Amino acid sequence: MTQLSKLALSVLLAAHAGAALSQKPALIERGKYLMDGVVACGNCHFARGDKGQPLFEKGLSGGMLFDEPPFKAVAANITPDPDTGIGKWTDAQLAKAIREGVRPDKSIIGPPMPIEFYRHLSDADLAAIIAYLRAQPAVKNEVAKSVYNIPLPPSYGPAVRNVKAPPVTNKVKYGEYLANIGHCMECHTPRNDKGMLQRASLGAGGQSFKGPWGESVSRNLTPHESGLKSWTDAQIAKAVREGVDRDGKPYKPPMGYGFYKNISDADMGALIAYLRSLKAQPWAVKP
Repeated sequence: MTQLSKLALSVLLAAHAGAALSQKPALIERGKYLMDGVVACGNCHFARGDKGQPLFEKGLSGGMLFDEPPFKAVAANITPDPDTGIGKWTDAQLAKAIREGVRPDKSIIGPPMPIEFYRHLSDADLAAIIAYLRAQPAVKNEVAKSVYNIPLPPSYGPAVRNVKAPPVTNKVKYGEYLANIGHCMECHTPRNDKGMLQRASLGAGGQSFKGPWGESVSRNLTPHESGLKSWTDAQIAKAVREGVDRDGKPYKPPMGYGFYKNISDADMGALIAYLRSLKAQPWAVKP
């Protein structure tokens, strides 16, 4: 290689490096918006105190217990700690865990991690979330292993490749994308006796959630009389962002209102457009 060729290569590499560095803050900022908003990973992965309160100083170091008949699952430490978190995982391994539910050791991640919905994450948004996780402080916090009384699937489907988000100009399709990566229907769709989502009743609510707050039942998000038919867009947005009913009555957890308040007006409009497009169904409240 001539001196001139070496110089040209150095300039090219420097240009690529400069472009990568200039893109990094934007990538992290997009990841922060998703994590602090619609995706709301911290709603489960924030460390918790003895009364279930988030311990923000311990960040996304996990430990929250989900004690259900089918499992006792513990949220993982997803900070970059090399021993108790994701510090030794490659970006590809982290992507596979988030979108396909497979850890680097090939073990399967079980519920309540909503892998079925995270499979819809676009490549760009997945990269943004990973960049944001890498930028978090490493917190050493070894959490207990989850215990399952149900068999986990061998996989959640084939490998996920080359996913693009719909254009934001298509409000309904982009709203569906946001609802998927925000796993709204994971809670707002009824389940059968085996715990499987009843997709024929998508959005009809009816799931029961018990915790320190007592019991809450997921609302009907379809445009039915028992759902959102008579609600204005402003009322829906306020309920999602602030966790209050139309009469001002506060909703109970586990909705991540502390995160959903950060959803932009444009994204909220898309989400509402998608909800309005759902098939109207009666509220699937269990007797």
